[in-house]
Amino acid sequence: MRERGFTLIEVVISASLMAMILVSAYLCLQSATATQKMVEPRVEILQNARVAMATVAADLRAACPLSKDFEFLGMQRMMGEVEADNLDFATHNYTPRRPNEGDFCEISYFLSKDPESGQFNLFRRRNPRIALDPLNGGSREEIASGLLGLRFEYYDGFDWYDTWGDVEGGRKAQNSFRLRSNLSGMPDAVRITMWFDSNPRPRSASPAESSTTVPMEKTNLAPPLEFQTVTRLNLAASSRRSASTGAPDSGADNSSQPTPGQGNEGGSQ
Repeated sequence: MRERGFTLIEVVISASLMAMILVSAYLCLQSATATQKMVEPRVEILQNARVAMATVAADLRAACPLSKDFEFLGMQRMMGEVEADNLDFATHNYTPRRPNEGDFCEISYFLSKDPESGQFNLFRRRNPRIALDPLNGGSREEIASGLLGLRFEYYDGFDWYDTWGDVEGGRKAQNSFRLRSNLSGMPDAVRITMWFDSNPRPRSASPAESSTTVPMEKTNLAPPLEFQTVTRLNLAASSRRSASTGAPDSGADNSSQPTPGQGNEGGSQ
């Protein structure tokens, strides 16, 4: 009886088909792994942006006057080529945790550069006690990391401004409120814009690696991820009414307003 088997051509064809299947499976697995590596950082960025936006917006919605000298202070600031605006105000969005504390809390938002990773991180300073210097004191916490820029814009009901309050601390003209309403009081709304690194570097990089790494501006070829929202200050109208009823004489001297500190970890920098 003649034995049956596979011919050489059948074996070659079967081996070729098996090789094609294995190569296709490997390419699919490699593509899935690359997609996961690309998506995971983006998901973390989206989560950081969502938390940062929600935190700033919640504080702004309950914003109230910071002190008798200036109610709300927004400063336009640059750190190198990075836009890093500074914001100081007070808020009722605070739950007392210790004795002698109320729902009044001094707030500052600012960017600070991490010397190890070279990234800019968003910090919030909070001081639940009424201090002599409302721009300093309290404790700070990191809200988000990997930012490439932070911008605050202020709306007075008619126009948008890049700054708010008398950030220079100089004397204002008697008709300054009519000409520039952003010199005093509180804005009606604040527009928040944040730019995040679309390809953040690992924060656990060793000093040797960070010293030989190409600067962040040259390594990030992908454009940054931009997030923006507008938050309305619910207490701005009541603050404006109370200020108008108890406003001092128009010729009062306002030259005693303090100048925001430069270089402090908290408050205006």
